[in-house]
Amino acid sequence: MQRLGSWPFLAVILAVVTALLSGCGDGDGRTRAHAADAVSTGAEELRALAVLHRWDLRRARAWAAGDVAALRELYVPDSVAGERDVALLAKYVERGVVVPDLRMQLLRAGVVVDRPRRVVVRVTERLASRTAYVGRTSVRLPRDTAQTRVIELRRAASGWQVVSVGRSVRR
Repeated sequence: MQRLGSWPFLAVILAVVTALLSGCGDGDGRTRAHAADAVSTGAEELRALAVLHRWDLRRARAWAAGDVAALRELYVPDSVAGERDVALLAKYVERGVVVPDLRMQLLRAGVVVDRPRRVVVRVTERLASRTAYVGRTSVRLPRDTAQTRVIELRRAASGWQVVSVGRSVRR
Protein backbone atom coordinates (compact mmCIF):
# COMPACT_ATOMS: atom_id res chain seq x y z
CA MET A 1 0.00 0.00 0.00
CA GLN A 2 1.27 3.46 -0.80
CA ARG A 3 2.20 5.77 2.01
CA LEU A 4 -1.01 7.60 2.98
CA GLY A 5 0.87 10.86 3.51
CA SER A 6 1.93 10.82 -0.14
CA TRP A 7 -1.49 10.19 -1.60
CA PRO A 8 -4.10 11.67 0.77
CA PHE A 9 -6.90 12.03 -1.77
CA LEU A 10 -6.35 8.56 -3.21
CA ALA A 11 -6.23 7.09 0.30
CA VAL A 12 -9.56 8.67 1.20
CA ILE A 13 -11.16 7.44 -2.04
CA LEU A 14 -9.80 3.95 -1.38
CA ALA A 15 -11.17 4.05 2.17
CA VAL A 16 -14.61 5.08 0.94
CA VAL A 17 -14.71 2.38 -1.73
CA THR A 18 -13.53 -0.23 0.78
CA ALA A 19 -16.15 0.86 3.31
CA LEU A 20 -18.93 0.78 0.75
CA LEU A 21 -17.94 -2.64 -0.59
CA SER A 22 -17.41 -4.18 2.84
CA GLY A 23 -20.50 -2.84 4.55
CA CYS A 24 -18.19 -1.50 7.26
CA GLY A 25 -18.01 -4.76 9.19
CA ASP A 26 -14.68 -5.91 10.49
CA GLY A 27 -15.14 -9.51 9.47
CA ASP A 28 -13.94 -10.99 12.76
CA GLY A 29 -17.10 -10.52 14.82
CA ARG A 30 -15.52 -8.27 17.46
CA THR A 31 -17.45 -5.18 16.41
CA ARG A 32 -20.89 -5.20 14.87
CA ALA A 33 -22.51 -2.18 13.25
CA HIS A 34 -25.99 -1.40 14.58
CA ALA A 35 -28.76 -0.21 12.28
CA ALA A 36 -28.46 3.28 13.79
CA ASP A 37 -24.76 3.31 12.87
CA ALA A 38 -25.40 3.20 9.13
CA VAL A 39 -22.48 4.20 6.96
CA SER A 40 -22.91 7.49 5.16
CA THR A 41 -21.86 8.07 1.58
CA GLY A 42 -20.70 10.86 -0.67
CA ALA A 43 -19.15 14.16 0.34
CA GLU A 44 -19.64 13.76 4.09
CA GLU A 45 -17.89 10.38 3.95
CA LEU A 46 -14.94 12.00 2.22
CA ARG A 47 -14.85 14.91 4.67
CA ALA A 48 -14.99 12.78 7.80
CA LEU A 49 -12.28 10.40 6.60
CA ALA A 50 -10.14 13.35 5.51
CA VAL A 51 -10.44 14.74 9.07
CA LEU A 52 -9.08 11.46 10.45
CA HIS A 53 -6.33 11.31 7.84
CA ARG A 54 -5.13 14.84 8.62
CA TRP A 55 -5.22 14.01 12.35
CA ASP A 56 -3.11 10.89 11.70
CA LEU A 57 -0.55 12.99 9.81
CA ARG A 58 -0.30 15.43 12.74
CA ARG A 59 0.15 12.49 15.12
CA ALA A 60 2.89 11.02 12.92
CA ARG A 61 4.72 14.38 12.90
CA ALA A 62 4.55 14.61 16.70
CA TRP A 63 5.92 11.06 17.04
CA ALA A 64 8.69 11.69 14.49
CA ALA A 65 9.76 14.84 16.36
CA GLY A 66 9.39 13.25 19.79
CA ASP A 67 7.11 16.19 20.61
CA VAL A 68 5.07 15.11 23.63
CA ALA A 69 3.34 18.51 23.92
CA ALA A 70 2.23 18.46 20.28
CA LEU A 71 0.91 14.92 20.72
CA ARG A 72 -1.00 15.93 23.86
CA GLU A 73 -2.73 18.72 21.87
CA LEU A 74 -4.23 16.09 19.56
CA TYR A 75 -6.43 14.74 22.35
CA VAL A 76 -9.08 16.32 24.56
CA PRO A 77 -7.99 16.67 28.19
CA ASP A 78 -8.42 13.44 30.17
CA SER A 79 -8.72 11.28 27.05
CA VAL A 80 -7.65 7.76 28.05
CA ALA A 81 -6.34 7.11 24.54
CA GLY A 82 -4.41 10.37 24.69
CA GLU A 83 -2.90 9.60 28.08
CA ARG A 84 -1.70 6.22 26.80
CA ASP A 85 -0.30 7.62 23.55
CA VAL A 86 1.48 10.49 25.34
CA ALA A 87 2.90 8.15 28.01
CA LEU A 88 4.27 5.80 25.35
CA LEU A 89 5.88 8.61 23.36
CA ALA A 90 7.39 10.05 26.56
CA LYS A 91 8.87 6.63 27.37
CA TYR A 92 10.32 6.35 23.85
CA VAL A 93 11.81 9.86 24.06
CA GLU A 94 13.32 9.08 27.47
CA ARG A 95 15.01 5.99 26.02
CA GLY A 96 16.20 7.79 22.88
CA VAL A 97 13.88 5.90 20.56
CA VAL A 98 12.69 7.76 17.44
CA VAL A 99 9.78 6.61 15.28
CA PRO A 100 10.27 8.61 12.07
CA ASP A 101 7.39 7.18 10.06
CA LEU A 102 4.35 6.26 12.14
CA ARG A 103 1.84 5.12 9.51
CA MET A 104 -1.40 3.27 9.96
CA GLN A 105 -2.59 0.93 7.21
CA LEU A 106 -6.30 1.55 6.75
CA LEU A 107 -8.08 -1.67 5.82
CA ARG A 108 -11.71 -0.56 6.21
CA ALA A 109 -13.41 2.65 7.20
CA GLY A 110 -16.91 3.97 7.64
CA VAL A 111 -18.44 7.11 9.00
CA VAL A 112 -20.87 6.78 11.89
CA VAL A 113 -21.36 10.50 12.65
CA ASP A 114 -20.36 13.50 10.56
CA ARG A 115 -21.26 16.85 12.05
CA PRO A 116 -19.43 20.17 11.70
CA ARG A 117 -17.79 19.86 15.14
CA ARG A 118 -17.96 16.08 15.76
CA VAL A 119 -16.88 13.11 13.68
CA VAL A 120 -17.11 9.43 14.60
CA VAL A 121 -15.48 6.87 12.32
CA ARG A 122 -15.17 3.10 12.52
CA VAL A 123 -11.85 1.91 11.14
CA THR A 124 -10.04 -1.37 10.81
CA GLU A 125 -6.34 -0.60 10.74
CA ARG A 126 -2.91 -1.73 11.80
CA LEU A 127 0.52 -0.20 12.18
CA ALA A 128 2.12 -0.22 8.73
CA SER A 129 5.58 1.06 9.59
CA ARG A 130 7.51 -0.92 12.17
CA THR A 131 10.95 0.66 12.20
CA ALA A 132 12.27 2.84 15.00
CA TYR A 133 15.78 4.10 15.67
CA VAL A 134 18.00 4.36 18.70
CA GLY A 135 20.75 6.63 17.44
CA ARG A 136 21.68 5.14 14.06
CA THR A 137 20.57 1.63 14.97
CA SER A 138 17.24 0.50 13.56
CA VAL A 139 14.89 -1.43 15.81
CA ARG A 140 11.81 -3.39 14.71
CA LEU A 141 8.63 -2.52 16.54
CA PRO A 142 6.33 -5.40 17.50
CA ARG A 143 4.06 -6.71 14.75
CA ASP A 144 0.61 -5.17 14.93
CA THR A 145 -2.57 -7.04 14.13
CA ALA A 146 -5.53 -5.37 12.48
CA GLN A 147 -7.99 -3.96 14.97
CA THR A 148 -11.37 -2.35 14.54
CA ARG A 149 -11.80 0.85 16.50
CA VAL A 150 -14.41 3.55 16.77
CA ILE A 151 -12.71 6.93 16.93
CA GLU A 152 -14.53 10.06 18.05
CA LEU A 153 -13.04 13.44 17.15
CA ARG A 154 -14.15 16.91 18.21
CA ARG A 155 -13.24 20.20 16.59
CA ALA A 156 -11.43 22.56 18.98
CA ALA A 157 -9.79 25.95 18.48
CA SER A 158 -6.45 24.18 17.89
CA GLY A 159 -7.92 21.72 15.36
CA TRP A 160 -9.47 18.27 15.58
CA GLN A 161 -8.87 16.33 18.79
CA VAL A 162 -9.59 12.70 19.64
CA VAL A 163 -12.16 12.31 22.38
CA SER A 164 -12.16 8.53 22.56
CA VAL A 165 -10.97 5.36 20.89
CA GLY A 166 -13.03 2.28 21.60
CA ARG A 167 -15.40 -0.34 20.34
CA SER A 168 -18.69 1.43 21.07
CA VAL A 169 -20.27 4.64 19.92
CA ARG A 170 -21.63 7.42 22.13
CA ARG A 171 -24.48 9.28 20.43
